[in-house]
Amino acid sequence: MKKLVLLFLFLFIPVYVSAADLPDIQINIRDYHGIIIPEGTFIPVMNTQEISTQTCSEGYKVKFVATNDLYLHDTNIVPKDTEFYGYIEKINAPVVGTNAAMKIRISKMVYSDRVEIPLRGYLYSSNNNVFGGGISEPVKYKAIAQRQQSVKKTTLQMRPYLGRKMGTHTVIPAGANEIIVLTAPAWITHTLTD
Repeated sequence: MKKLVLLFLFLFIPVYVSAADLPDIQINIRDYHGIIIPEGTFIPVMNTQEISTQTCSEGYKVKFVATNDLYLHDTNIVPKDTEFYGYIEKINAPVVGTNAAMKIRISKMVYSDRVEIPLRGYLYSSNNNVFGGGISEPVKYKAIAQRQQSVKKTTLQMRPYLGRKMGTHTVIPAGANEIIVLTAPAWITHTLTD
């Protein structure tokens, strides 16, 4: 019973410590409310490895590095050398008449102090963010005579003939400068300070 009473006293009797007994620790806290990078923002990046439809498969992880600082309201929100990670979302193999194509999704960015920020974006191309997928070369060309009225001459024009060749694989070489386009706003709660 004495042990129980002593335990009760130690647990519920407040211990008072004076401010003079505490160490003087100052934490530098800044007033920061976060920044939203709007949807449709372009971020210039560089490819760190070769990405090919021949050697890579869907789900293959890719990495890009920011080539410039990106500022928003006088704040450097994407410093140079920030890493961007993603994966190949879709691959279409080459077929007769069409080259191979791929679509690369970006899922996060990582600052140099290893803080990760989730993103929704794609590696940008003018073909709805799909790389490759164009028409392959013709099998043969046929010369067709064409009369020019202004100079009164006939010239030969080469036109595709007898269908198309087998398509080729699409490659994004290492070191290629590309652009990431955000498809949803990104909430940035961390920026690097000097």
